[in-house]
Amino acid sequence: MAHPAGTSPHTPVLLKEVLEALGPTGPRDGAIYVDGTFGAGGYSTAILEAADCKVFGIDRDPRAVKTGEELAMHYPGRFRVLGGCYGDMVQLLAEIGVDKVDGVALDIGVSSMQIDDAKRGFSFRFDGPLDMRMGVSADASAADVVNTLGEEELADIIYTYGEERASRRIAAAIVKDRVDEPFTTTTQLAGLIRRIVKKSKDGIDPATRTFQALRIYVNDELGELARGLEAAEQLLSPGGRLAVVSFHSLEDRKVKEFLLNRSGQGPRPSRHLPDAGGAGREPSFALIRRGVVKPGRDECEINPRARSARLRAAERTSSPSWPGDASGLAA
Repeated sequence: MAHPAGTSPHTPVLLKEVLEALGPTGPRDGAIYVDGTFGAGGYSTAILEAADCKVFGIDRDPRAVKTGEELAMHYPGRFRVLGGCYGDMVQLLAEIGVDKVDGVALDIGVSSMQIDDAKRGFSFRFDGPLDMRMGVSADASAADVVNTLGEEELADIIYTYGEERASRRIAAAIVKDRVDEPFTTTTQLAGLIRRIVKKSKDGIDPATRTFQALRIYVNDELGELARGLEAAEQLLSPGGRLAVVSFHSLEDRKVKEFLLNRSGQGPRPSRHLPDAGGAGREPSFALIRRGVVKPGRDECEINPRARSARLRAAERTSSPSWPGDASGLAA
């Protein structure tokens, strides 16, 4: 696919499958779509090229917004980028007079351009400031987290969001070392973790899980995902499609639970326990398929990041949206 001059040639994972999930025949003329995690614009560009439709891209990263503004010049009247969190898509679109859409695509997690920018501090592959914030905000950076939180809280974050078994040893070492020298760079933190955790047999860097945990915590990624799924439920017209690509088990589990609950296929609550809010409600989504779509071998060879990608998709029914606490998605 040709890319307009000035836009990124980045191709997102499972692109063909996401386009197919957005409608029985893919994107259609006259429809309105939301690319809730705009990033480098791969999904937005593909949707715009596939049909004579409108697309609204959303991203909290100012760099992504700038890319979106460049893309908008190539699709006048058809594309617009909105700065903000995709969990706020209902309010962001309401401000420009849009209250219903025909499709929502979400590519969860950190973008390639964020990882590849050493100044953003997302990756231990580069020496950079220990930041990890996806947007410009007054929220704490990763450095603030590791230098100020208590040992127990740090251990809980690393274990919960990184599924790191050595979380307590890592947290204890951080608290001990930061007394003499606060953590300010990615190399500093990665070096400490590598001293404590042995390299796994599959070759994954020992710092991977801790860096993932800090990134998710700093950006409230799981809370944002819960808000985004519920916002998509409110925005989608009957027959509209939701397509979500996730990259690790924590994200995929939330998407799976949400779609199973909203489609009426979730676990039935015990008669001995309080109702979580879903019992007796008409399904607001119908699953397009029950399982996940995974990338093929060819895509994984071209783009190793695709290996962990999982796509889940569903179609909006005509039933009302469920209350926000009915899915068990609280972060």
